[in-house]
Amino acid sequence: MKISKIKIIFLLGFFASVSSSCSVQKNVSTSKNPTKENRYKTKPTDSTIAVKPQIITPIEENFKVNLPAINREFRGAWIASVANINWPSRNNLSVDQQKAEAISMLNMLQENNFNAVIFQARPSADALYTSELEPWSYFLTGKTGEPPYPNYDPLQFWIEESHKRGMELHVWLNPYRAHHSNGGSVSSQSMVNKLSDITIRLKNGMYWFDPANPKTQGHVSNVVKDLVKRYDLDAIHFDDYFYPYATYNRGADFPDNSSWNAYLNSGGTLSRADWRRDSVNKFVERIYKEIHAEKNHVRFGISPFGIWKPGFPEGIVGSSQYDELYADAKLWLNKGWVDYFSPQLYWPIESKGQPFANLLNWWKSENTMNRHLWPGLNTVEIKVADRPTEIKNQIELTRQILPQSTGEIHWSIAGLTRNQNMLPTLKNGPYKEKALTPKSPWIKALPLEKPTLFTNDNGSFIQTSWSSKNIGSVFQWVLFKQYNGVWETEILTLDNLSKEIPKSKDGKILNAIAIKAIDRLGNESDYMAKKVK
Repeated sequence: MKISKIKIIFLLGFFASVSSSCSVQKNVSTSKNPTKENRYKTKPTDSTIAVKPQIITPIEENFKVNLPAINREFRGAWIASVANINWPSRNNLSVDQQKAEAISMLNMLQENNFNAVIFQARPSADALYTSELEPWSYFLTGKTGEPPYPNYDPLQFWIEESHKRGMELHVWLNPYRAHHSNGGSVSSQSMVNKLSDITIRLKNGMYWFDPANPKTQGHVSNVVKDLVKRYDLDAIHFDDYFYPYATYNRGADFPDNSSWNAYLNSGGTLSRADWRRDSVNKFVERIYKEIHAEKNHVRFGISPFGIWKPGFPEGIVGSSQYDELYADAKLWLNKGWVDYFSPQLYWPIESKGQPFANLLNWWKSENTMNRHLWPGLNTVEIKVADRPTEIKNQIELTRQILPQSTGEIHWSIAGLTRNQNMLPTLKNGPYKEKALTPKSPWIKALPLEKPTLFTNDNGSFIQTSWSSKNIGSVFQWVLFKQYNGVWETEILTLDNLSKEIPKSKDGKILNAIAIKAIDRLGNESDYMAKKVK
């Protein structure tokens, strides 16, 4: 059969077009890293057949937005183990009962928008955690040195459960108390006997380590470093007990003649009171530096007695921690030897001798290194007729005085539950919205990478998920949703990695979605945002 020259040219052109089209489609499907453009388009060819995009998405890629500032406030509660004040409620609970009590407390705090737990893991030279340095606590099992059965690590449990709920866990320890008068008999397991050369018995039955003895300071330093090294905690916390209150020894001077005479014999020239304060000062500075040398992101906080000295500020009356506890708390704040400072301002706003605002403003004036100043509030037993309203007002007053780094710690968790109006007053008032803890800009940290945001239109919802390359450094997420041009903010725990977001809500249309990662110090990553069409 004869074929004309024109027909041959036409057939060759047709087969060439088909071949070129197949080649383009193959290249698109096998590319390892296709961009959005080459995923949906082909390069121009001489072919008479063009490949058109088959997928249409309503979501634009990352774009620039102005996100609102994230709500920040430190909201902590002390949980005391000494004398079984808060947890465990008795020293003969089973492990399951201990865990159930802890979970109940943590759930309550989470539900009411708290973000930190100050957990007493070392009430008196003992341990509510696995330790080779000190014995298991009497307040945990009813016998000093006896582990829980079946064995578990209470501190590890508290840390994990707190972090699951997006809350920080601060390990609270009393540095110098060696044995509490409610802590059972002094057994062979007690540090009173193991470190008898540095232990002093007080007239109320308490035992105290000699704060000026270098052996005391070395032992407590080792305890702190051990905790920081082995546990994923967020902070170390000291309370107001340095040298004991005078009533502990029935008004008699602290019996530290041995270490005082050793100091004099070595050529010491300070007065006895200044020598005691100097010992505590050096110890506080040492602990602060050692914590950050071990793990820089772990903070150090102290909650001293609320009055430094009577007359500071003018008109203040009451005990002097400077003269009685030999605690120069003002100096520690001046020097920046803490990351946060929580003076126990346990008096009402209208107190004549200890007005709340006057004291807080004075401590603010001494905060020359701009550390966090989060007062301790007496939520349990502040002497007013209406405690919930008083505590709410103290929180709001603190926000006015310290707008750049607001926060507070409640003494104690029992105060939140004993008064049935306390939690509703806080939840419906100052704690209505969740909050991140304030940043600590003086602590250097590696910046978080921007998370990746994935979206898929499911009709009435946008299915949203996110991830981060360095997720091990992420503590929380903040999800932003924009409806009719107004942003909403949602703070999420680490395990929340996806969300169904309705495209319309209360008659408003979803415009955009954004995500940020938050690290252990409250630092924010850059955001990734997507627009919803």
